[in-house]
Amino acid sequence: MGEKVEAASFDLAGREQYRKRLRQCLSVFGRLLAEKRFDKPRNLMGLEIELNLAGSDGLPRMMNHEVLSRIASRDFQTELGMFNLEVNIAPHRLNGRVLDQLAEELRAGLGYAHRKAEEVDAGIVMIGILPTLGHHDVGSGSLSAVDRYTLLNDQMRAARGEDFRLDIEGVERLVATSPSIAPEAACTSVQLHLQVTQERFADVWNAAQAVAAVQIALGANAPFLFGKELWHESRPPLFQQATDVRPPELRVQGVRPRTWFGERWIDSPYDLFAENLRYFLPLLPIMSDEDPQKVLDDGGVPALQELALHNGTIYRWNRPVYEVADGVPHLRVENRVLPAGPTVTDVIANAAFYYGLVRALADDSRPVWKRMPFSAATENFDTACRHGIEAELRWPRHGRSSGLVTRPAVDLVREELLPLAAAGLDAWQIEPADRDLYLGVIEERCKRRINGASWQVGTFHRALDAGLERDAAFAATTRRYCELMHHGSPVHTWPVGFPGPDESGRLPSH
Repeated sequence: MGEKVEAASFDLAGREQYRKRLRQCLSVFGRLLAEKRFDKPRNLMGLEIELNLAGSDGLPRMMNHEVLSRIASRDFQTELGMFNLEVNIAPHRLNGRVLDQLAEELRAGLGYAHRKAEEVDAGIVMIGILPTLGHHDVGSGSLSAVDRYTLLNDQMRAARGEDFRLDIEGVERLVATSPSIAPEAACTSVQLHLQVTQERFADVWNAAQAVAAVQIALGANAPFLFGKELWHESRPPLFQQATDVRPPELRVQGVRPRTWFGERWIDSPYDLFAENLRYFLPLLPIMSDEDPQKVLDDGGVPALQELALHNGTIYRWNRPVYEVADGVPHLRVENRVLPAGPTVTDVIANAAFYYGLVRALADDSRPVWKRMPFSAATENFDTACRHGIEAELRWPRHGRSSGLVTRPAVDLVREELLPLAAAGLDAWQIEPADRDLYLGVIEERCKRRINGASWQVGTFHRALDAGLERDAAFAATTRRYCELMHHGSPVHTWPVGFPGPDESGRLPSH
């Protein structure tokens, strides 16, 4: 969750002093942009996946510390909940056989981690929200024993001043309260990073915002939360409400939520960091020893730690990232839209579609964000979260005509966006065989109208029809999901339901 914070740095500065430092950082960031100090294009991409731990019974396991000690790899780290892990893949150049290379690295890393986790009956699950997770599993005691999570939780609770309230109405309605931000840990995602030049940043960010709804429609994988069937992708409303530090009065006044889609297209990365200061109270006012103005005046490159830390506590679905590597500053767009899973092949297919489509749209002489109001992108995102693969989205008319039309997401993808994604991957010089393989997975999902969410919903209802109680149906669905996930075939090939009862008439337990 955001920037890493060391326990030794928990010396909270005064709000006024911290705001002054943030303004100084923003000014220095503006100078870096004006002086064109940022890294040249290197076509670098990165990948992070948040994971769940579940036992052979399909129920969550609060064991990330023990599992991490067994994995013993710096590629795997804690996440917010004790039932969460995160795996980080080192940056790769976006060309050639990188897609297959990423797939092999993920299969090897996740396979090893799963074997180590199984030693304590806590297997690895890539899924947007674990169906068997209950409200009782996300109390304050379920937070990972890491200082930065404790501090963030304390600061958000103090800012909120009352319990966090969840109220999500989908197929069913969930109403619950929590004294902590722990329910946010239910959300596990894939984060796609793309390093870009400062000149290209706005185009790439705008393109990523425009296609966020399409990503969700194709990749939805979180239809259940705390025993309720909600939206096909329930992470966004859960994330927003579980991190919402606004009491009702501030919501009525129009104060922005910290989990935020945004409200306009941008012209520069500066716009986003300026919005951060303009709209959001700092949650972690921790001062570094760096004088960013002096560092820049002396010819160095400032880390802008306060600006970066504040940015890390504002949960945009496409987040700007400023970082310094080898003494050179660079900019990234961090795409946080997709849920984890279902399989490595699905994850890489989603990544291929995203990187190809964003490249093509950013290169377009008539960019989509010039032909579509931002409000349409926002409405599309909400629609896709609610309806998943069956969503209908507003999109600019094809060709030179003006205006928007409403189209089934699967038709929009197959008829217009997949060819663009293929052209974008060609522009990245991706191997044609890899391009066709992974975009072919996206096309088959559209043809069959099956993604992780639709498979979960169908399988859960098959379990209910077979006579299982709800909790048992969630557990059976989760066990079957885990079986197919580890088998590795993409989700559009999964049979909905179960292979059949065993001799005793029970659904299979493994």
